[in-house]
Amino acid sequence: MKTKKEIGIGFMVGLIANTIGTLLYIVIFSDLSITETYKAAVAEGHIGSLLALGAVLNLGAFFLFLKIKRDARAKGVLIATLLTALLIMYYKVF
Repeated sequence: MKTKKEIGIGFMVGLIANTIGTLLYIVIFSDLSITETYKAAVAEGHIGSLLALGAVLNLGAFFLFLKIKRDARAKGVLIATLLTALLIMYYKVF
């Protein structure tokens, strides 16, 4: 039961890291506001690329959890990253 909780914590950390990474990318590299950048990315079909760039922060969370011997949390981050990859694939195909 404790392992499921640890995986859930890692999953939430992965989602939050992805969100923060996406927002940081938009704030640093875009001249538009966050909502305008999102609308432009959807209109031009670049939302998958935007999510992929945001997922870079998951690397840090994943390796941090491995370093401090929290393997179940690292597994949760990996699951969140795979979910992001499936979402990106959905945006690229449809």
